[in-house]
Amino acid sequence: MNILILGIDGYIGWALAQKQLYLGNKVFGIDNFSRRETVKEMGSDSAIPIETMNKRISKIKEVYGNRIEFFEGDLTYSTFANDIVKKSCPDAIVHLAEQPSAPYSMIDQKHCIYTHQNNVIGNLNIIYAMKNFSPNSHLIKLGTMGEYGYDPGFVIPEGFFEIEYLGRKATVPYPKMAGSWYHWTKVHDSNNIMFACKTWGLKSTDIMQGIVYGTRLKDIPSYIYQPTRFDFDEAFGTVLNRFCSEAVIGHDLTVHGAGGQTRGFLALEDSIQCISLLIEKPPENENYRVVNQFDEQYSVKDLANKVKSIGDKKGLDVTIANTENPRKEKESHYYKADHKKLRDLGFKATRTIEEEIEYVLEDLHPHKDRILKNKQAIIKKIKWNSQVSSLISLNPSTP
Repeated sequence: MNILILGIDGYIGWALAQKQLYLGNKVFGIDNFSRRETVKEMGSDSAIPIETMNKRISKIKEVYGNRIEFFEGDLTYSTFANDIVKKSCPDAIVHLAEQPSAPYSMIDQKHCIYTHQNNVIGNLNIIYAMKNFSPNSHLIKLGTMGEYGYDPGFVIPEGFFEIEYLGRKATVPYPKMAGSWYHWTKVHDSNNIMFACKTWGLKSTDIMQGIVYGTRLKDIPSYIYQPTRFDFDEAFGTVLNRFCSEAVIGHDLTVHGAGGQTRGFLALEDSIQCISLLIEKPPENENYRVVNQFDEQYSVKDLANKVKSIGDKKGLDVTIANTENPRKEKESHYYKADHKKLRDLGFKATRTIEEEIEYVLEDLHPHKDRILKNKQAIIKKIKWNSQVSSLISLNPSTP
């Protein structure tokens, strides 16, 4: 198969590329290296060192030959999006090329506008490139569980649910109640993809992914695998990765508020497993498929306690500190979501979260000095304040 990975230089993108090559597929990758620049803007760097793309590709070709091609470019330019789709003739397009940080989008007007332009326009250009040059491709679009909102008050379905109103029943998209400018761009993407699939007959799987953590891929031998990036700063360091980084350098684990916020989580290994399953098994009886992609749900407090327990056993003497929550969100809420479709396709978690945390701590320890050098980037300075207006509440009584 020809796999086009948009955002190949990123955390998930580089790991996915290696997995697909290992499975025998041909990979075309694009990136504009914006993640490297935005992390630098936050005064930070990848905790795990990564090579330049030229060196990455050169080393990969030593193993897989010419089954990988890379093109530098920006999807907000329609000519580039058109050219890469025409050239790659993709069976599947995995779209990871978006600004992925809620805090980054909330810094100010400039960062909000950048996030919308990059994400929404880039996604529209890919949809049109598919329509015009590759209508039989399968678009696998990385969205986020955050599209649904974090306090719906009842079980979150996978995309659609049935409602009854004034005696009439209908199946409708689940209401999206995003909590940041970034999450709203993902909502707009979902709506635009759903419309394109309905109007033009395109085929897409829209992934509502939980929070990803971890450093390793199990199947690829260590002498072949090139580590992917690992961020820990306030904007791009996902909560469990950030906790592990803090534990390694002796920094307090920074729990926002009381730590009752609950989310779905997924190891990097399992994120790659799920996306690979979706590549292998495109939708059969529908043009637009939605999957909720996570393994288990945990509160922020639960995660901090797990990192402390494992870190203490490794002699790290981990401490937990409750800090001011910079976000506009409830800290205690009902949160439960369906995630059956991927399990029906064959997904099984590779390791327990405790095993993954242990591996992350082991992998970060040799790079402790890199984290210490940029530890000021951990402290939360980005605050929602009044930038996010009050949203209409969809909170019936807790079941």
